[in-house]
Amino acid sequence: MFTHKTNQFEQEIFTIHPGEYYMSQKDIIIATVLGSCISVSLWDLRLAHGGINHFMLPGNLNGIDMIKSPNAKYGMYAMELLYNELLKAGSRKADIRAKVFGGASILRMKSGIMTIPQDNIDFALNYLNKEQIPVIARDTGGVQARKIFFFVKSGKVLLKRIAGSMLKAVSKEEENYLKVIQHRTNDNITLF
Repeated sequence: MFTHKTNQFEQEIFTIHPGEYYMSQKDIIIATVLGSCISVSLWDLRLAHGGINHFMLPGNLNGIDMIKSPNAKYGMYAMELLYNELLKAGSRKADIRAKVFGGASILRMKSGIMTIPQDNIDFALNYLNKEQIPVIARDTGGVQARKIFFFVKSGKVLLKRIAGSMLKAVSKEEENYLKVIQHRTNDNITLF
């Protein structure tokens, strides 16, 4: 994660990457770029704070790799981390609203198009439904990557679609991240 300011926005921008999440009570923007990954924003309408996560795989609740994971690369873990941060900051479940983004079909591995994007979408929506957290906005699927800006105090999200050469860069970054995840999972070693 890194922070920066631009002339475009007054607030400081915190950028997160795959496997990360961030929650704040400050008047900041949290940004990320999504391809097949998913970001869920959780926003507390009473306290006007929230955060987003960025995960690559839904995860297997019975899999030991998800339980030992040191980061939010798995949807289940990413959702729990973000949700628990809101609860620690005083949020009540009834006040939390969600927005879901990502899940584009941009990954092209040797085995062909993968099911990761749709699996991620299904997981996020099923998780939020099970937890009874209303989804008030959603932009998922398709073949274009997305850049999102989440405004913590208002809960507003700005979305920009990414195509062309930028899409190839997002795809390459996700392919590399997926290889790292698979390598770490196959080694049965948790890196700190």
